[in-house]
Amino acid sequence: MTIRPIKQTSISQPTLEGAGVKLNRVFGFGDTSLSDPFLLLDDFRNNKKEDYINGFPWHPHRGIETITYILKGNVEHGDSLGNVGTLKTGDVQWMTAGSGILHQEMPKGNEKGEMHGFQLWANLPSSLKMTSPNYQDIPSNEIKEIHDDDGSIIRIIIGNYRGYSGPVKGISSDPIYLDIFIPANKIKTIPIEVNKNVLAYIFEGSANFEYASKPQGVMVEKMINGQEVKIQDMTGNRTLINFDRGDEIKIKTSSDGVRFLLIGGTPIQEPVAWHGPIVMNTNEELMQAMKELNNGTFIKK
Repeated sequence: MTIRPIKQTSISQPTLEGAGVKLNRVFGFGDTSLSDPFLLLDDFRNNKKEDYINGFPWHPHRGIETITYILKGNVEHGDSLGNVGTLKTGDVQWMTAGSGILHQEMPKGNEKGEMHGFQLWANLPSSLKMTSPNYQDIPSNEIKEIHDDDGSIIRIIIGNYRGYSGPVKGISSDPIYLDIFIPANKIKTIPIEVNKNVLAYIFEGSANFEYASKPQGVMVEKMINGQEVKIQDMTGNRTLINFDRGDEIKIKTSSDGVRFLLIGGTPIQEPVAWHGPIVMNTNEELMQAMKELNNGTFIKK
């Protein structure tokens, strides 16, 4: 077994999106080689309604899939095909935009005004970019949750973990999408297929994600009563980790434990041409999509 070393780390950046929603962009609109088949990941978490209530009004998508995962609050959604609904705490929506769809997503928060969720964009291969739009709406109680003996909790949105499968099916890039909590001061190994590009996004606590894959350094975390409290190479909140090749990741958690998204997929390795939420393979295809938006033929029957 080969532990995946870290290829690159980065910190999500504050961004305004939609009609003024404050969020943190984890990655997107840049070099896609590290994340292929994924294009973008946004972390939207706010405790003030004015930071998210204007939402994401009507906008188009083509050539991609969007995966929305809600941790706190509600999101109302609707589209040009007549679909409407509300994503609630713990729910997932996997939307295949395919040939094109117009939709809106309007965060409402919870009774405390809290809103927290993630949206991931997955690319579609050229052979599927003009497929018919499709939804997979998964309520929280249908997502398999594994409780390991060490106190870890793994929610399986898509893919497999120790023989258990997530409820999302039929996705071309054969992805994995896990929500993982590991308690304080634990060492855990998670197997993962060697042919996938894999990333982790930490949103609570911290951990060492290269444990045992190379000699570890030591850094000062903080001073307590005049004493240095040291941890080994811990990576914390709002950090994205892109892993190199290997068939497992090994993690040592801090005294706070850690919670993170573990996402992986088989690279598509095709040219990417995009304009906002429309992602094709060539600039000519983008120009065609813009033309169809303008003349009213974007939505295919």
